[in-house]
Amino acid sequence: MNLIFSAPKIIAAACTKSSFFFFPVWWEYLSNTQDTSGSCNINFSFPGDIWLVGLAIVDILLRLAGIIAVVGIMVGGVNYMTAGGNPEKAASARKRIYNTLGGLAIVMLATVIVTFIGKKLGG
Repeated sequence: MNLIFSAPKIIAAACTKSSFFFFPVWWEYLSNTQDTSGSCNINFSFPGDIWLVGLAIVDILLRLAGIIAVVGIMVGGVNYMTAGGNPEKAASARKRIYNTLGGLAIVMLATVIVTFIGKKLGG
C-alpha cells in the first residue's frame, strides 16, 4: 500500500473582526490576512489607506453617539415619569425625548452612509 503525504496548504483567510460591544475595529475597512499561526496581518499603506482608518474611527464615534442618545431617551423618560403633574417638567422631558430621537435618527443614517462608503472604498 502506497501512502502519499502532502504538505498542508496555506490559505490566507481574512482576519476575524472581533468587536467590543458592537464597536468595529479600527481596521474594519482595510484588507487583511491571517497567517497559519493565527496572527492578523493588516495591509496598511500610509497615504492611501488613511481615509479608511478615518472612516472606521468615525464609525466607532457614531456608534458611541448612538449609545449616548439611547441613554438620553431613558433619562427623558425618567424625567417624564417623575414630573409629578407639573406641565413644565413634562413638556421639558417630552422635548428632550423628541430631540434625542431626532439625533438618534441622524446618527443611524450617518452610520449607514459611513459603512456604505467604507465598504465601497475598502472592502
